[in-house]
Amino acid sequence: MNRINQKLKEDKKLLSIYFTAGYPNIDDTVTIIQNLEKSGVDMIEIGLPFSDPLADGPTIQASSTQALKNGMTSELLFEQLKAIRQSVSIPLIIMGYFNPMLQYGVEDFCKKCQEVGIDGLIIPDLPVDVYHSDYKATFEKYALINVFLITPQTSDERIQYIDSVSDGFIYMVSSASTTGAKVGFGKEQIDYFERIAKMNLKNPQIVGFGISNNDTFTQATKNEKGAIIGSAFIKHLTNKGVKYFDSFISAILGKH
Repeated sequence: MNRINQKLKEDKKLLSIYFTAGYPNIDDTVTIIQNLEKSGVDMIEIGLPFSDPLADGPTIQASSTQALKNGMTSELLFEQLKAIRQSVSIPLIIMGYFNPMLQYGVEDFCKKCQEVGIDGLIIPDLPVDVYHSDYKATFEKYALINVFLITPQTSDERIQYIDSVSDGFIYMVSSASTTGAKVGFGKEQIDYFERIAKMNLKNPQIVGFGISNNDTFTQATKNEKGAIIGSAFIKHLTNKGVKYFDSFISAILGKH
């Protein structure tokens, strides 16, 4: 069974952390992954930096720009991750845009993911219908889960279709804006969380965008399986470095 599906079966609310590969420094990727697992996170999203990251807010965009300046590429990321499964056991997901994967070759990219132990991909600009018709068989051949995003604007019909094509979790974007930390969620977002929960989808949902502290984590996971933190963690990396994540993660989970 894929590690993502195993993790989703656990009787707890899940915390997934996103960071940009090659940031702050080109060689930090493995250290960050190992230290995140030690600090108690459930899943890690490794961002593959791209020059035109449409869904990302300023914090993640800045980290992508720096990672590209540092020299991060798909090839280098796979090289860095080649021994990661000797030290890390939690699910690892690559989040990136489709263009670098196309340039690499979709099948070659998927094959490399399987070789190094990647469990899934999140590709915000790959439409679900294109994935379904052109790439699903390739992803399944290499045992990769593809995770799709929904927003408050996604129609129920589209959500049902995404649910039918998915085999892992659905990434619930908390708002229609780009990524970034929020102070709290408003009524519109809470209503959206409750609306999706009532749809009884077969795939659990994990909420991303705007989660930065225990309050937003608790709100996001009241009806859903877990939450993803990106911008707030990258700010922590920028300010504190790649070593000590325990206090950051404990604060999110309310374990002071």
